[in-house]
Amino acid sequence: MDKIGGKSPLQLMRHSWQLYLMMLLPMAVIIIFSYGPMFGVQIAFKEFRARDGIWGSPWIGFIHFKNFFNSYQFKRLITNTLGISLYGLLAGFPIPILLAILVNESLHNRFKKGVQLITFAPHFISTVVMTNMILMFLSVYGGPLNNFLVSMGMERVDFMAKPEFFKSIYVWSGIWQGMGYSSVIYIAALSAIDPALYEAATIDGANKFQKIINIDLPGIAPTIIILLILNSGHIMNVGYEKILLMQNGLNMSASDVISTYVYRMGLENAQYSFSAAVGLFNSVINAILLVLVNQVARKLGETSLW
Repeated sequence: MDKIGGKSPLQLMRHSWQLYLMMLLPMAVIIIFSYGPMFGVQIAFKEFRARDGIWGSPWIGFIHFKNFFNSYQFKRLITNTLGISLYGLLAGFPIPILLAILVNESLHNRFKKGVQLITFAPHFISTVVMTNMILMFLSVYGGPLNNFLVSMGMERVDFMAKPEFFKSIYVWSGIWQGMGYSSVIYIAALSAIDPALYEAATIDGANKFQKIINIDLPGIAPTIIILLILNSGHIMNVGYEKILLMQNGLNMSASDVISTYVYRMGLENAQYSFSAAVGLFNSVINAILLVLVNQVARKLGETSLW
Protein backbone atom coordinates (compact mmCIF):
# COMPACT_ATOMS: atom_id res chain seq x y z
CA MET A 1 0.00 0.00 0.00
CA ASP A 2 1.20 3.51 -0.82
CA LYS A 3 1.62 5.68 2.22
CA ILE A 4 0.24 9.20 2.47
CA GLY A 5 2.02 11.51 4.90
CA GLY A 6 3.83 8.53 6.40
CA LYS A 7 0.54 6.70 7.12
CA SER A 8 -1.03 3.81 5.29
CA PRO A 9 -4.62 4.09 3.95
CA LEU A 10 -5.77 1.72 6.70
CA GLN A 11 -4.27 3.98 9.38
CA LEU A 12 -5.94 7.00 7.79
CA MET A 13 -9.28 5.19 7.83
CA ARG A 14 -8.87 4.35 11.49
CA HIS A 15 -7.96 7.94 12.27
CA SER A 16 -11.05 9.30 10.48
CA TRP A 17 -13.44 6.43 11.08
CA GLN A 18 -16.31 8.81 11.90
CA LEU A 19 -16.22 10.26 8.37
CA TYR A 20 -16.25 6.80 6.79
CA LEU A 21 -19.12 5.82 9.06
CA MET A 22 -21.10 8.83 7.82
CA MET A 23 -20.47 7.67 4.24
CA LEU A 24 -22.15 4.30 4.83
CA LEU A 25 -25.74 5.58 4.68
CA PRO A 26 -25.48 7.52 1.38
CA MET A 27 -23.48 4.65 -0.14
CA ALA A 28 -26.16 2.19 0.96
CA VAL A 29 -28.87 4.40 -0.56
CA ILE A 30 -26.99 4.57 -3.88
CA ILE A 31 -26.35 0.82 -3.95
CA ILE A 32 -29.93 -0.13 -3.05
CA PHE A 33 -31.86 2.41 -5.12
CA SER A 34 -29.47 3.10 -8.03
CA TYR A 35 -27.47 -0.08 -8.61
CA GLY A 36 -29.97 -2.56 -7.20
CA PRO A 37 -32.69 -1.91 -9.81
CA MET A 38 -30.14 -2.55 -12.58
CA PHE A 39 -30.77 -6.24 -11.92
CA GLY A 40 -34.12 -5.82 -13.65
CA VAL A 41 -32.59 -4.31 -16.80
CA GLN A 42 -32.12 -7.81 -18.16
CA ILE A 43 -35.85 -8.05 -18.95
CA ALA A 44 -35.11 -5.73 -21.89
CA PHE A 45 -33.40 -8.76 -23.48
CA LYS A 46 -36.10 -11.22 -22.42
CA GLU A 47 -39.75 -11.96 -23.12
CA PHE A 48 -40.80 -11.22 -19.56
CA ARG A 49 -43.61 -13.29 -18.10
CA ALA A 50 -44.81 -12.43 -14.62
CA ARG A 51 -45.54 -16.08 -13.77
CA ASP A 52 -41.98 -17.11 -14.68
CA GLY A 53 -40.23 -14.16 -13.04
CA ILE A 54 -37.11 -12.44 -14.29
CA TRP A 55 -34.90 -15.53 -14.13
CA GLY A 56 -37.45 -17.86 -15.70
CA SER A 57 -38.37 -15.67 -18.65
CA PRO A 58 -36.73 -16.70 -21.95
CA TRP A 59 -33.92 -14.67 -23.56
CA ILE A 60 -34.75 -13.14 -26.94
CA GLY A 61 -31.76 -10.84 -27.48
CA PHE A 62 -32.23 -7.47 -29.17
CA ILE A 63 -35.67 -8.12 -30.66
CA HIS A 64 -37.38 -5.42 -28.57
CA PHE A 65 -34.76 -2.87 -29.62
CA LYS A 66 -35.22 -3.79 -33.29
CA ASN A 67 -39.00 -3.50 -32.97
CA PHE A 68 -38.63 -0.05 -31.47
CA PHE A 69 -36.20 1.12 -34.15
CA ASN A 70 -38.51 -0.18 -36.88
CA SER A 71 -41.63 1.30 -35.29
CA TYR A 72 -43.41 4.06 -37.19
CA GLN A 73 -43.36 6.07 -33.93
CA PHE A 74 -39.57 5.96 -33.53
CA LYS A 75 -38.85 9.06 -35.63
CA ARG A 76 -41.63 11.09 -34.00
CA LEU A 77 -40.54 10.15 -30.47
CA ILE A 78 -36.88 11.01 -31.10
CA THR A 79 -37.79 14.26 -32.87
CA ASN A 80 -40.16 15.41 -30.11
CA THR A 81 -37.82 14.40 -27.30
CA LEU A 82 -34.79 16.13 -28.80
CA GLY A 83 -36.88 19.12 -29.88
CA ILE A 84 -38.25 19.78 -26.39
CA SER A 85 -34.92 19.07 -24.65
CA LEU A 86 -32.77 21.22 -26.95
CA TYR A 87 -35.37 24.00 -26.94
CA GLY A 88 -35.42 23.94 -23.15
CA LEU A 89 -31.62 23.87 -22.93
CA LEU A 90 -31.03 26.70 -25.40
CA ALA A 91 -33.82 28.92 -24.06
CA GLY A 92 -33.65 28.05 -20.38
CA PHE A 93 -29.97 27.60 -19.60
CA PRO A 94 -28.87 31.26 -19.99
CA ILE A 95 -31.82 32.78 -18.09
CA PRO A 96 -30.79 31.68 -14.56
CA ILE A 97 -27.30 33.02 -15.29
CA LEU A 98 -28.72 36.37 -16.37
CA LEU A 99 -31.03 36.47 -13.34
CA ALA A 100 -28.15 35.70 -10.98
CA ILE A 101 -26.01 38.47 -12.48
CA LEU A 102 -28.85 41.00 -12.28
CA VAL A 103 -29.55 40.08 -8.64
CA ASN A 104 -25.85 40.26 -7.84
CA GLU A 105 -25.58 43.74 -9.41
CA SER A 106 -28.52 45.11 -7.43
CA LEU A 107 -27.46 47.55 -4.70
CA HIS A 108 -30.72 47.38 -2.73
CA ASN A 109 -30.80 44.37 -0.41
CA ARG A 110 -34.59 44.46 0.05
CA PHE A 111 -35.16 44.53 -3.69
CA LYS A 112 -32.62 41.74 -4.15
CA LYS A 113 -34.30 39.54 -1.53
CA GLY A 114 -37.73 40.31 -2.96
CA VAL A 115 -36.69 39.28 -6.46
CA GLN A 116 -35.11 36.08 -5.15
CA LEU A 117 -38.26 35.22 -3.19
CA ILE A 118 -40.61 35.93 -6.11
CA THR A 119 -38.56 33.95 -8.63
CA PHE A 120 -37.76 31.10 -6.22
CA ALA A 121 -41.35 30.50 -5.02
CA PRO A 122 -42.71 28.88 -8.26
CA HIS A 123 -40.24 26.00 -7.80
CA PHE A 124 -42.41 24.69 -4.95
CA ILE A 125 -45.57 24.53 -7.06
CA SER A 126 -46.47 20.90 -7.72
CA THR A 127 -46.64 19.59 -11.27
CA VAL A 128 -50.41 19.07 -11.07
CA VAL A 129 -51.07 22.59 -9.81
CA MET A 130 -48.64 24.05 -12.35
CA THR A 131 -50.38 22.26 -15.22
CA ASN A 132 -53.81 23.39 -14.04
CA MET A 133 -52.52 26.98 -13.91
CA ILE A 134 -51.35 26.65 -17.52
CA LEU A 135 -54.65 25.16 -18.67
CA MET A 136 -56.65 27.87 -16.89
CA PHE A 137 -54.46 30.65 -18.26
CA LEU A 138 -54.77 29.31 -21.81
CA SER A 139 -58.42 28.29 -21.57
CA VAL A 140 -60.43 29.12 -24.68
CA TYR A 141 -63.31 30.58 -22.66
CA GLY A 142 -62.35 32.51 -19.55
CA GLY A 143 -58.57 32.28 -19.94
CA PRO A 144 -56.77 35.63 -19.47
CA LEU A 145 -54.77 35.23 -22.67
CA ASN A 146 -57.81 34.57 -24.85
CA ASN A 147 -59.72 37.39 -23.15
CA PHE A 148 -56.86 39.69 -24.05
CA LEU A 149 -56.92 38.49 -27.67
CA VAL A 150 -60.65 39.16 -27.88
CA SER A 151 -60.17 42.65 -26.41
CA MET A 152 -57.66 43.32 -29.19
CA GLY A 153 -60.21 42.28 -31.83
CA MET A 154 -58.73 38.84 -32.51
CA GLU A 155 -60.34 35.40 -32.39
CA ARG A 156 -60.00 32.96 -29.53
CA VAL A 157 -57.34 30.27 -29.91
CA ASP A 158 -57.34 26.80 -28.38
CA PHE A 159 -53.61 26.76 -27.64
CA MET A 160 -53.60 23.27 -26.11
CA ALA A 161 -55.13 21.84 -29.28
CA LYS A 162 -52.42 23.31 -31.51
CA PRO A 163 -49.34 21.01 -31.79
CA GLU A 164 -47.19 23.94 -32.94
CA PHE A 165 -47.67 25.71 -29.59
CA PHE A 166 -47.01 22.73 -27.31
CA LYS A 167 -43.21 22.90 -27.11
CA SER A 168 -43.20 26.63 -26.35
CA ILE A 169 -45.88 26.28 -23.67
CA TYR A 170 -44.04 23.38 -22.04
CA VAL A 171 -40.58 24.97 -22.17
CA TRP A 172 -41.42 28.53 -21.13
CA SER A 173 -43.67 27.46 -18.28
CA GLY A 174 -40.79 25.30 -17.06
CA ILE A 175 -38.36 28.20 -17.36
CA TRP A 176 -40.67 30.43 -15.33
CA GLN A 177 -41.03 27.76 -12.66
CA GLY A 178 -37.35 26.83 -12.37
CA MET A 179 -35.27 29.92 -13.14
CA GLY A 180 -35.19 31.19 -9.56
CA TYR A 181 -34.15 27.83 -8.15
CA SER A 182 -31.53 27.32 -10.86
CA SER A 183 -30.05 30.78 -10.27
CA VAL A 184 -29.16 30.02 -6.64
CA ILE A 185 -25.97 28.15 -7.49
CA TYR A 186 -24.84 30.98 -9.79
CA ILE A 187 -25.55 33.57 -7.09
CA ALA A 188 -23.42 31.50 -4.70
CA ALA A 189 -20.62 31.33 -7.29
CA LEU A 190 -20.79 35.10 -7.83
CA SER A 191 -20.56 35.75 -4.10
CA ALA A 192 -17.27 33.81 -4.02
CA ILE A 193 -15.55 36.18 -6.47
CA ASP A 194 -12.85 38.31 -4.85
CA PRO A 195 -14.22 41.87 -4.23
CA ALA A 196 -10.71 43.22 -4.94
CA LEU A 197 -11.29 42.44 -8.63
CA TYR A 198 -14.28 44.78 -8.72
CA GLU A 199 -12.34 47.50 -6.88
CA ALA A 200 -9.45 47.24 -9.35
CA ALA A 201 -11.90 47.36 -12.28
CA THR A 202 -13.57 50.46 -10.83
CA ILE A 203 -10.20 52.19 -10.47
CA ASP A 204 -9.46 51.34 -14.12
CA GLY A 205 -12.73 52.99 -15.12
CA ALA A 206 -14.69 49.87 -16.05
CA ASN A 207 -18.48 50.19 -16.18
CA LYS A 208 -20.94 47.54 -14.95
CA PHE A 209 -21.23 45.82 -18.31
CA GLN A 210 -17.44 45.52 -18.59
CA LYS A 211 -17.30 44.09 -15.05
CA ILE A 212 -19.89 41.50 -15.96
CA ILE A 213 -18.02 40.47 -19.11
CA ASN A 214 -14.52 40.44 -17.62
CA ILE A 215 -15.13 39.44 -13.99
CA ASP A 216 -18.55 37.87 -13.40
CA LEU A 217 -18.74 35.53 -16.39
CA PRO A 218 -15.13 34.27 -16.13
CA GLY A 219 -15.63 33.84 -12.38
CA ILE A 220 -18.64 31.55 -12.76
CA ALA A 221 -17.46 29.89 -15.99
CA PRO A 222 -16.45 26.61 -14.23
CA THR A 223 -19.90 26.40 -12.64
CA ILE A 224 -21.58 27.09 -15.98
CA ILE A 225 -19.55 24.37 -17.71
CA ILE A 226 -20.23 21.76 -15.03
CA LEU A 227 -23.98 22.43 -15.09
CA LEU A 228 -23.98 22.42 -18.90
CA ILE A 229 -22.30 19.02 -18.90
CA LEU A 230 -24.84 17.67 -16.40
CA ASN A 231 -27.75 19.08 -18.39
CA SER A 232 -26.35 17.54 -21.57
CA GLY A 233 -26.54 14.15 -19.89
CA HIS A 234 -30.31 14.61 -19.56
CA ILE A 235 -31.09 15.70 -23.11
CA MET A 236 -33.09 12.53 -23.78
CA ASN A 237 -34.89 12.75 -20.43
CA VAL A 238 -38.12 14.69 -20.65
CA GLY A 239 -40.29 14.12 -17.58
CA TYR A 240 -43.55 12.39 -18.40
CA GLU A 241 -45.67 13.80 -15.55
CA LYS A 242 -46.19 17.33 -16.85
CA ILE A 243 -46.45 16.21 -20.46
CA LEU A 244 -49.11 13.60 -19.65
CA LEU A 245 -51.16 16.23 -17.84
CA MET A 246 -50.87 18.64 -20.79
CA GLN A 247 -51.28 15.98 -23.44
CA ASN A 248 -54.46 15.40 -25.44
CA GLY A 249 -55.41 13.73 -28.68
CA LEU A 250 -55.01 16.92 -30.69
CA ASN A 251 -51.44 17.76 -29.64
CA MET A 252 -50.17 14.18 -29.51
CA SER A 253 -48.05 14.63 -32.62
CA ALA A 254 -45.89 17.21 -30.78
CA SER A 255 -46.21 16.05 -27.17
CA ASP A 256 -45.50 12.31 -27.38
CA VAL A 257 -41.93 11.71 -26.15
CA ILE A 258 -39.93 8.66 -25.12
CA SER A 259 -40.87 8.89 -21.43
CA THR A 260 -44.62 9.05 -22.16
CA TYR A 261 -44.24 6.21 -24.66
CA VAL A 262 -42.49 4.06 -22.04
CA TYR A 263 -45.24 4.87 -19.53
CA ARG A 264 -47.95 3.99 -22.03
CA MET A 265 -46.37 0.76 -23.25
CA GLY A 266 -45.18 -0.42 -19.84
CA LEU A 267 -47.97 0.48 -17.43
CA GLU A 268 -51.01 0.79 -19.69
CA ASN A 269 -50.26 -1.99 -22.20
CA ALA A 270 -48.23 -4.20 -19.81
CA GLN A 271 -45.41 -4.66 -22.35
CA TYR A 272 -42.75 -4.63 -19.64
CA SER A 273 -39.85 -5.99 -21.66
CA PHE A 274 -40.45 -3.67 -24.59
CA SER A 275 -40.77 -0.58 -22.38
CA ALA A 276 -37.62 -1.60 -20.47
CA ALA A 277 -35.75 -1.86 -23.78
CA VAL A 278 -36.89 1.63 -24.82
CA GLY A 279 -35.93 3.05 -21.43
CA LEU A 280 -32.52 1.35 -21.57
CA PHE A 281 -31.90 2.77 -25.05
CA ASN A 282 -32.76 6.22 -23.71
CA SER A 283 -30.37 5.85 -20.75
CA VAL A 284 -27.49 4.60 -22.94
CA ILE A 285 -27.84 7.60 -25.27
CA ASN A 286 -27.79 9.95 -22.27
CA ALA A 287 -24.66 8.27 -20.91
CA ILE A 288 -22.92 8.57 -24.28
CA LEU A 289 -23.84 12.26 -24.56
CA LEU A 290 -22.57 12.90 -21.03
CA VAL A 291 -19.20 11.32 -21.80
CA LEU A 292 -18.86 13.11 -25.15
CA VAL A 293 -19.73 16.55 -23.77
CA ASN A 294 -17.38 16.01 -20.83
CA GLN A 295 -14.56 15.07 -23.21
CA VAL A 296 -15.19 18.16 -25.35
CA ALA A 297 -15.24 20.40 -22.24
CA ARG A 298 -11.98 18.88 -21.02
CA LYS A 299 -10.25 19.45 -24.34
CA LEU A 300 -11.52 22.99 -24.83
CA GLY A 301 -11.00 24.11 -21.23
CA GLU A 302 -9.76 22.98 -17.85
CA THR A 303 -13.15 22.21 -16.34
CA SER A 304 -14.81 18.79 -16.57
CA LEU A 305 -16.54 16.25 -14.39
CA TRP A 306 -13.64 13.82 -14.60
